Amino acid sequence: MRNFKRRVKLFTLFVLASYFFLSTGCGADKKIKIIKLAHGLNPKHPVHMAMKFMAERVLEKSGGRLRIDIYPSEQLGSERECLELLQIGSLGMTKVSCSVLEGFVPAMSILSLPYIFLNEEHRFKVLEGEIGRKLLLEGEKYWLRGLCYYDAGSRSFYTKNKPILSPSDLDGMKVRTQESSTSMRMVQVLGGSPTPIAWGELYSALQQGVVDGAENNPPSFFLSRHFEVCKFYSLDEHTGVPDVLLISTKIWHELTPELQEILQEAAYESEQHQKILWKKATQDALEQVQKAGVKIYYPDKDLFAEKVKSIYEAYKAKPEIYQLIKQIKAVQ
Repeated sequence: MRNFKRRVKLFTLFVLASYFFLSTGCGADKKIKIIKLAHGLNPKHPVHMAMKFMAERVLEKSGGRLRIDIYPSEQLGSERECLELLQIGSLGMTKVSCSVLEGFVPAMSILSLPYIFLNEEHRFKVLEGEIGRKLLLEGEKYWLRGLCYYDAGSRSFYTKNKPILSPSDLDGMKVRTQESSTSMRMVQVLGGSPTPIAWGELYSALQQGVVDGAENNPPSFFLSRHFEVCKFYSLDEHTGVPDVLLISTKIWHELTPELQEILQEAAYESEQHQKILWKKATQDALEQVQKAGVKIYYPDKDLFAEKVKSIYEAYKAKPEIYQLIKQIKAVQ
């Protein structure tokens, strides 16, 4: 029954997205190419603002020949549903967390590993260097072409009843995760009970006690208003999972080489612009949640890093990915 409902929902989204994609391309000026970009974030989120910046740059650089219309807040479906619509070409672009993307592009799971990045500088060098750019194109065989990464900071635990100061505090706790086997494995290894829940359903799940907490970055914690339910935020910063901007390969190949170049350049520009927006949003979010009564903690990260080492050991059975882990660690 659950799979049947999911198929019905996906078909409905397919029809809706197809309508949005096709109807806007049939205006009086048929030389204008319009791409629909859907995602799940709040319009006030810095990642949404970065994509809006990109859309403005695309319109300017193309002289109005290419336009990107953005649909935030899961208007066209969840992250997984938007990826599925991209694969069949019924949606042009989307932004998803790399953790969700790994279910479609297995190689992307490497970026969801806990403590894979030494610090923020190391993360940017990896993502904007040869390794990161190569990974963006790994999805082409699955009809998903990555254009750039957006900084999603570091993810940490926020909870309803107590702070997480060491892995043992997670014992028996139900923690919301993304639909990511890597994220679920991490919570499980730390002692918690991973519970995948769609982002749009998480507020009520926290309220109703379906889960005891979740994990995310400060801007998302604040803009989702999860701080109204969870008053403990423990900045263990276990992962630095980026967001990824993607385009359907079907739509990409419909663009002329010139428009492809314009879109890619605008994406890279928005990637750098978003870094500035993110820093301010993170600082503002931490200030605002504290004003709302949230207590912020800084646990010893080494305790968590030591606990998750077994996850890395498991990758020895996958030589190509394990080699990539070593390459990432070696980036200076």
